[in-house]
Amino acid sequence: MIGADAPLDEVCFIVGDALHRAGVTAVLTGGSAATVYAPGAYQSDDIDFVLTFGPGGAGAAARVLAELGFNLKNAAYHHRNGVHLVEFPPGPLAIGDDQITKWDTFVRHGRTLSIISPTDCVRNRLASYYYFRDRTALGAVVVVALAHRDRIDVKVIKRWSEREAEGIGRAYRIEERLQEFLDRL
Repeated sequence: MIGADAPLDEVCFIVGDALHRAGVTAVLTGGSAATVYAPGAYQSDDIDFVLTFGPGGAGAAARVLAELGFNLKNAAYHHRNGVHLVEFPPGPLAIGDDQITKWDTFVRHGRTLSIISPTDCVRNRLASYYYFRDRTALGAVVVVALAHRDRIDVKVIKRWSEREAEGIGRAYRIEERLQEFLDRL
């Protein structure tokens, strides 16, 4: 079902749909969400789903991934064909202190994928830029924001960034980095 040359966004839909069909709510986040939102412009190295709730939780997810050809090794699921890693970062689904309770659901070729919203994807990638100085995350956030300009809530992003800049965030020059992102838009 998953070929060695399967693009990351396709694997996201295959895995997300299999989890959905098993009754597991898993929301795509991180760089893999940016890849789904801008597949031609950004390529993540792995696939990150946060389990939010559902029968069996992590155990059911492990069974689903095994059925798809993934094996657990070093806290990540590796596919027998060498395609993209699947990881389950610990929940709750959040960006900074903001817990995420709403997300998007896409259907592509009959496959269902739960994914953080474009606004939350931008905030998630900005967090990587703010705290880890990840310039590829800045590039991804700009591409996602431009590709989904009509769905990005810049006010939410600014308010969140201001909260992040309080206290220790000042050491990370968050206000300056936010402005760089805004200037690129």
